[in-house]
Amino acid sequence: MVGWLRQSIQQQRHFLEKRLRQPLRDLSRRCIRVWFNDERLNAVLQDGLSSIPLCGLIYAVDVNGQQRSANISRTGTDPSFKGQNLTDRPYLITSLPFTGMVLSDVYLSRITSRPCITALQNVGPANRPFGFIAVDFELRNLPSMPVPEPESEAWRQIRGDPAIRGALFSQEHVTSPLDEKIGDVVPIIEELICARSVFHAKIHYSSSRATLWRVDKPYHYRVHVLDEILNPSVCLAYTATSYPDEAVVPRQAVRDILDRFTMLRFIDNTIYLRAASLNVINGKVGLIFSCDGTHYMKFDEFMDKGPEFWSGGSVVLCEPSLQAG
Repeated sequence: MVGWLRQSIQQQRHFLEKRLRQPLRDLSRRCIRVWFNDERLNAVLQDGLSSIPLCGLIYAVDVNGQQRSANISRTGTDPSFKGQNLTDRPYLITSLPFTGMVLSDVYLSRITSRPCITALQNVGPANRPFGFIAVDFELRNLPSMPVPEPESEAWRQIRGDPAIRGALFSQEHVTSPLDEKIGDVVPIIEELICARSVFHAKIHYSSSRATLWRVDKPYHYRVHVLDEILNPSVCLAYTATSYPDEAVVPRQAVRDILDRFTMLRFIDNTIYLRAASLNVINGKVGLIFSCDGTHYMKFDEFMDKGPEFWSGGSVVLCEPSLQAG
């Protein structure tokens, strides 16, 4: 797992732990006095729901992983679950034994198949607890803190389909209709990015199409086949805008990047570019080669690699297992 992703997950976990620690500690103290009285334990847990907003389910578990109470939810109490063995639940396998409060890893609910998380709070003396309070949450119902975007990401290389890699040297570059018209397509893509609201463009060289995302409607994309993206009039179908202020990629670098894509398309008859993307807002370039190996990297790092780097490297292009910073 890349560092920024691990850090973001940890930040969210700490945020949730901070919100849950005191309510669960208070509820634990109340449960000590009624732990061995089924009716009163269920009543205390039912009452405790009000102090734990967004809780989906609450129940008690003994130190052997057997459910001690009924299932308590906002819709009522179900005693039929008392006594069930929970030792194979992911939140117990990785958590017992412990003292205080612990937040489980995220797991998929057996009932809803949705991502869930469980908070466990010990009940009783730390050196000899009676058991634990378990509180289940659906992740979609929980609040979260803003997560900052990573300032930078390392070049990521991801191995593709082994069937394609295995047959790599029995295939060769077949000229596509887009290849034959690439000199006309590139200026149109450049115009769409630099003056016509497109901030993310993916060019599918082998299948002769392009997929475009616009700053005015970033949640939608448009797919154009060759005769559409080859016609300069396509620019009229996109809003004329100034180059986005948020762009990381300098406007004057867009054509150079697109030309570098073209170079990689024809660099070798066996190992060549099948598709490439450019996002000028986050400055990312994506490359998919004939071996199905995929690269994601910053645009300036991409441009720093000359033709000799790419032409020298079937191993570099096609055989990374998985590298991430």
